[in-house]
Amino acid sequence: MRASMFALFLFSTLAAGAEAEFSLIIRNHVFEPSEIRVPAKQKIRLIVKNMDTTPEEFESHELNREKVIPAGATVKILIGPLAPGRYPFVGEFHESTARGTVIAE
Repeated sequence: MRASMFALFLFSTLAAGAEAEFSLIIRNHVFEPSEIRVPAKQKIRLIVKNMDTTPEEFESHELNREKVIPAGATVKILIGPLAPGRYPFVGEFHESTARGTVIAE
């Protein structure tokens, strides 16, 4: 009986610690989607895939994140927990077109 209680506790702890994942694609120097709605007060994982033939840099002063994504690569970016609000980000190498917002609700 004790072993099954420990297994249940371990499973609950691991499940509670898993971050929700949200996908973001860079295509033609544009983030798709340009807005991502995420739960407030939780850590999340952004999975960013660069479909372009050139690198891009995900940058957000508000999220305190900066990460270069090589051409054709996929990276994981952990953020949060976030207070409710809007958190803009840009592709620093193509700021005029690569723009987006994380909305924590």
